[in-house]
Amino acid sequence: MTDSGATPRQIYDPVSETPSSYVREAPGIQPPLDFPEYKSTALRHPKQPLIYLPQNITELTGPALGSLAPVGDLDNDLTRQHGGAPIGERTVVFGRVLDTEGKPLRNTMVEIWQANASGRYRHRWDRFPAPLDPNFSGAGRAITDDEGRYRFVTIKPGPYPWGNHYNAWRPAHIHFSLLGRAFTQRLVTQMYFPGDPLFRYDPIFNSIPDAAARKRLVSRFSIQDTEPDWALAYEFDIYLRGPGATPFEEAL
Repeated sequence: MTDSGATPRQIYDPVSETPSSYVREAPGIQPPLDFPEYKSTALRHPKQPLIYLPQNITELTGPALGSLAPVGDLDNDLTRQHGGAPIGERTVVFGRVLDTEGKPLRNTMVEIWQANASGRYRHRWDRFPAPLDPNFSGAGRAITDDEGRYRFVTIKPGPYPWGNHYNAWRPAHIHFSLLGRAFTQRLVTQMYFPGDPLFRYDPIFNSIPDAAARKRLVSRFSIQDTEPDWALAYEFDIYLRGPGATPFEEAL
């Protein structure tokens, strides 16, 4: 970062194993905690000044991720987790997790969750009158390799209404969660698909003031990685910080 007016501080990187000093990102990169167009932010954002709590040895040594690590291919292939194939457009989502300097972050747990092809989550509070798919749960996880790469096979999610305002619909998206060495080291974001006509109407997407930063949440279609007669492929790299940082939902 080159913002000379920003204040540097030292924190533990959410994924790496050592403290790191960095300069605060320029305004407009991360979404604000309170964004009036996204109504529920008024109910859940802090009402008092934030207090920085440094991570100590307790937070960094436990709870370890341990048994949460993926076991076998089914964790990152959401199309093979049930007895039959799910309905929808089979999709490969892949990319890399990179640090401030563009170096790959290995052994990072990447989790995803999403709606099914009709735009419905398998969740008791989702009352959208669209069909549930008995062969699709909508959740998966993977560990990055030595080059920081991850890969999922899934179904392209559908848009869905969400009641924020009149005729409100969310663009098709996949939620991403990155976990470091403990549960306190977690980053959450969303990945979108290129060319979605709902972008201009979605206050969550538009809560990021900077247009270039919003584009970093949109995946890239890859014909080279599309599998013939099988699945379209979309690439989504995640940068923790730096000039190309990915916007995160709860960044302070």
